[in-house]
Amino acid sequence: MAELLTVPEVAARLKIGRTKVYDLIRTNRLVSIKVDGCRRIPNDAVGAFIRRLTGEAA
Repeated sequence: MAELLTVPEVAARLKIGRTKVYDLIRTNRLVSIKVDGCRRIPNDAVGAFIRRLTGEAA
C-alpha cells in the first residue's frame, strides 16, 4: 500500500513551497486524493512526478 503524504511533506521532499504543490495538483501534474476533506498525495505519485521531470530534461 502506498504511503499518503501531506502537502507540507511533499513540499519539503521536493524543496518547493506549499503553494507550488497546490499549483501542481490543480494543473494535474501531481496526483492527489482527498480523505475526509484533507488533501493527500501518494508517495508513488511524487516518484512518478520526479521521473516525468527527469524524462523531460533528458
